[in-house]
Amino acid sequence: MHADRTSSTRFSVPVDAALRTAGWLPGRWDIKQAEIWADTLRDHASPAGHRHAVFPAAVEAWAEFGGLHINPTGTGRQIAPAALHIDPLHGLHLARTLGDLGRALDTELCPLGAETDTHSLLAIDAEGRVYTLDHTGDWYLGPDIDRALTTLITGLAPQRLTTQA
Repeated sequence: MHADRTSSTRFSVPVDAALRTAGWLPGRWDIKQAEIWADTLRDHASPAGHRHAVFPAAVEAWAEFGGLHINPTGTGRQIAPAALHIDPLHGLHLARTLGDLGRALDTELCPLGAETDTHSLLAIDAEGRVYTLDHTGDWYLGPDIDRALTTLITGLAPQRLTTQA
């Protein structure tokens, strides 16, 4: 008897369905594309000389989810689900912004992709935590890529980042 390959226990059914519709499958790993993105980010400097941090947590997230256009259907649990494009080049010109937020959080940040409807930038830190940056502020999406995708795809409200005085 063959194992059932149509479901996984890693993600909830709606998240798993949205990811599979976008082209993700368990074991997906495009390290060549991830390395191209890493080189592109490393080679880019802003006019003022700001550079991107690139680290294993980002490369691993790109290898597994990079290039996916995720378009969840249905209503969200707390807010509307987010349409996503996992492509770090959405943040190519935001090295200073990511560097500043990384310093405020005492970590390094690297672009992950974008919420395509709102143009919010998705970023990942060296520990694998995921954030989104938009015109309303900076938001924490989860301690790892799996929980961040679940937050975005199911429409859970993210946690706003605040600075302590």
